[in-house]
Amino acid sequence: MQFEQRLREGLRDGSITVAFRRWRRVQVVAGHRYRTGAGLVLAESVQTISSADITSELASDAGFPDVQAALADLRGDPDLPLYCIRFRPVAGPDPRDQLASAADLTADDVQVISHRLARMDASSKRGPWTIAVLEQIAGQPAVSSALLAPELHWDRPDYKLHVRRLKALGLTISLDVGYRISPRGAAYLARRGDPAKRADS
Repeated sequence: MQFEQRLREGLRDGSITVAFRRWRRVQVVAGHRYRTGAGLVLAESVQTISSADITSELASDAGFPDVQAALADLRGDPDLPLYCIRFRPVAGPDPRDQLASAADLTADDVQVISHRLARMDASSKRGPWTIAVLEQIAGQPAVSSALLAPELHWDRPDYKLHVRRLKALGLTISLDVGYRISPRGAAYLARRGDPAKRADS
């Protein structure tokens, strides 16, 4: 679930505990953990509400000064269901961040990553794409996906969706603008490109 930059610190320190979203179908499950861009939160409850249900207390819990500001910030088709999601911060590091920082890859690690990427390539209608995107991000850190996607003749939403799959493997890191290759991703590309390094010493 994506959160604006202004909300991330409040989500992390617990001063913001509510989010409002208009969705065609609910995209959050109570009891599941979600990344905010500044840590993890646990979704405690998900309820369908109307805009008239947004009280001053709810607006404050969502980080707004008043109800009018909360209503003005609602995005999406007004005819879509409106959801109120309650969160609480989860202590501890994001496991995905820990994975991304693990650059000491064994030959087995390289093989497992290669297998996962091959499966992603095989299941994509685009054909092989994983290495091209990894190398593109490695060569162009902090470049907006609005510029990266056209280079590969992709539309931007599809590009971002595919990069999230690489991030789930700990191979890329999202920035406020664009991405960068993670230490794990850089180590994988180096090991993949150097046969001498693929064997354990």
